[in-house]
Order: sequence, then structure tokens, then C-alpha cells
Amino acid sequence: MHFLSLFGRLALSIAVSSCSAASAENWPCWRGPRGDGTITERDLPTRWDGESGENILWKVPAQGVGHSSPIVWEDKLFITTCFEAEETRSLLCLDANTGKELWRSEILRSPLETIHQLNSRASGTPATDGELVYTAFLKVDGKKIPAPNVGEPRDITPGRIVVTATDFQGKQRWQVGIGDFISAHGFCSCPVLYKGTVIINGDHDGQGYLVALDRATGREVWRTPREHGIRSYVTPIIRPIDGRDQLVMSGSEHIAAFDPNDGTMIWKVEGPCEQFVASMVFDGERFIMSAGFPTHHVMAIRPDGKGDVTKSHVAWHVDQYVRSYVPSPVLVGKLLYVADDRGTANCFDSVDGQRLWQGRLSGAFNASLVASDQAVYFPAGDGVTKVVAPGPELKVVAENRLDEVLHASPAVASGRIYLRGDRHYYAIGNR
Repeated sequence: MHFLSLFGRLALSIAVSSCSAASAENWPCWRGPRGDGTITERDLPTRWDGESGENILWKVPAQGVGHSSPIVWEDKLFITTCFEAEETRSLLCLDANTGKELWRSEILRSPLETIHQLNSRASGTPATDGELVYTAFLKVDGKKIPAPNVGEPRDITPGRIVVTATDFQGKQRWQVGIGDFISAHGFCSCPVLYKGTVIINGDHDGQGYLVALDRATGREVWRTPREHGIRSYVTPIIRPIDGRDQLVMSGSEHIAAFDPNDGTMIWKVEGPCEQFVASMVFDGERFIMSAGFPTHHVMAIRPDGKGDVTKSHVAWHVDQYVRSYVPSPVLVGKLLYVADDRGTANCFDSVDGQRLWQGRLSGAFNASLVASDQAVYFPAGDGVTKVVAPGPELKVVAENRLDEVLHASPAVASGRIYLRGDRHYYAIGNR
């Protein structure tokens, strides 16, 4: 999770991001202001303990069920959740300094969709531009169909992606359905803000799409069909490349870059696997992805090509050592940190793909990594977060325990780390 400063300070933002630029280092969307889990702050807490309360600034009971990460704008923390008994999907607003709930807004009411055991019905992290909060949920009518693209036959609930804009007082400004969605694993799509639009990944086991909506009205600005039509859960990142912005994402049996102004494809790399979950990162020269299913890869791509660059622009490719599917990686300079779903941590040189070290840290990783230039945080599903010192050798500097399951990725701002457990929300900071 992420939030305002312990002392109310605001850090300056580096505005090369898939979110709107802001004058302060808010945490306004999935993986923070740059969309890649990087933290510009220093001297963040590296030690905390749920039993003793060490460095736990506040702890409040979780409301509903969900795996989405919190986002923060100044003194407000927003989080999405599902109240299963009521069959509602809601947006909560908390006071970032105390954890007190300020309001909750019911976004939609719908029967509960079928999901994978590691998914939830509120997994998409919202995004905000400081005026509106944008959410994406799946709306179903309860009917079931045979699941496509599965090993074992079963019935699932198809639905429609609904995107909603809510203001900072909890009032809905607009709501639109953008297209069909079918997946045996359930739904998750995190809105990405770019200029005056909100962009949604609609990859699914059908006719997938990327859609950009006008942020003020919800009007469709552009729509791009996706190739292959296979589910993925990747949130794109946006970076300026040679004077032109590129929206880059893996998914649906390939990796591709698009112009976020109109949705036209710039380049693509076919493969290397069928399904993707983890978001990509960029080291200043290469876009790097970790994936996937049914095979596992870490791959770096040079972004200066056009068209199909499968044979020409793959800088390096590792298809052994790592079985990373769900957690997104993070960069500290040219050191790439990858969490293996099975619980091992890996460090690669992002320039040539050389693996510098690997070590077992946990039983399993579901959440994505965050890092500053002083610490890399590995939050595990068992509630234990290992903190590693950046460097070419593995050095664990802290082991921090919370007595509950962690599926959501951390958010960080102004000296605090915000964590969403299955039973509580936490604010962690140096006392």
C-alpha cells in the first residue's frame, strides 16, 4: 500500500509514468507513480512486526474481500473490495494518517463471478488523477458457459467489463461497459492513465481489445483489437522512446508496443509463452518481462524497432532457473529482481541477462516487488516480507511478519508502506 508522509511531506515526482504527473510523489495507480514498483524515497522502514506492533503506525480491519493494491493521493487512501454477501463491488476511501474510513461507494451490484483460487472479485487496482478515481470490475448476470482454454472442463460466468469514475466525495461521475470478458481465472484489469484518457486491457479468452476512454466523460476515444484472443492480466507501462510514447505490455501470446494516443501497434515480439500476468519494467534501454504459462521466461527487448521484431530485437532471453508467473519484477539501476512463484528470489544483470544470484526466501510469492535504491521488498503470501539489500550478492537485511495472508502488492509514500492483508489494512513507518 501507499500513503502520505509521516510528517506530511511531499516528495517530488519523476513524471515518466503510466499515471498522470503530479507535483508530489503520490502512489496513484498500480505499482506507483512510474508503474514499475520503484520508490524514490530513502530511509523507509525495513523492520516491522505484527505481533509486537513494532513500526505498525495503524492497523484496521479489512472490509470485504479483494486482492487489489491501495492507491494514495495526498491524505486519502483508496481501495476496492467486494462484499460477497451483498454481491456488491465497492470503492473505499480511508484517511491515510489514521486508517479511518471516510466513505464507501457502491460501484456495481452483480452476482459473484467464478474465479481462480488465487484471484478475487476485486483484484484490479484503481487509478486516480487527483480529481476522479477510476475502477474496473466484471459484471455478470449469473449464467454459465463451458470454460474455453482450460485443461479440465468446467462452467464459468462470462461478463462485461465495467469502468467507473468516482469523485473524491464518493459520487459516481460516469460508468460505462466497454466489452465482453471470458476467463476461467476470473477478472483483473488495472486502469492506466495517459493524458486525458484511461486505458483498459481487455485481454480474455475471446476477442480481446485495448480501449481508451475520455477521463472526463467515459466516451470511447480509441479501440484496438488484440491478436490471438487469450486471457492475460498485464497492466501496461508507458515510456517515451525516441520522442514517441510507447505503451508496452505482454499478453495473448506476444509482447507489443502501442501508441497510447491512438492505439496503433508500433512493434511486437511473438511468444514466448501463452499467458502473462506480471507487468513489464524498463531499464532505460530495454523493456523486460517475466512470465508465464505454460512455459517460464525472462526476456529483454530493445524498443527501437517497427513491425514484427521477434528475430531482431530480443536483447536476451532466459528460459531456465525461474518459474515466475504472477509477481511483477522490479529494477534497481541495472539490477533486475524477479520473484519466483515457488518462493525463490533472483537477481539478473538487465544489460546481458546474466543471473547474479538466486536464493529461497519464502514458500510462495503472489504480490509484486517494490524497491528503493536502499532496499528491495519481497512480500510473500504467508505474510512474511523479506527485505534485501540491492547488490550483486544476496543479503537479507530483515524478515518482517504479519500473521495473515498477503495477496496485494505494497504501496509506498512519504515514509510509509501500506499493506493489505486478508484480515487487516496496515500503515508501516519508522516511529
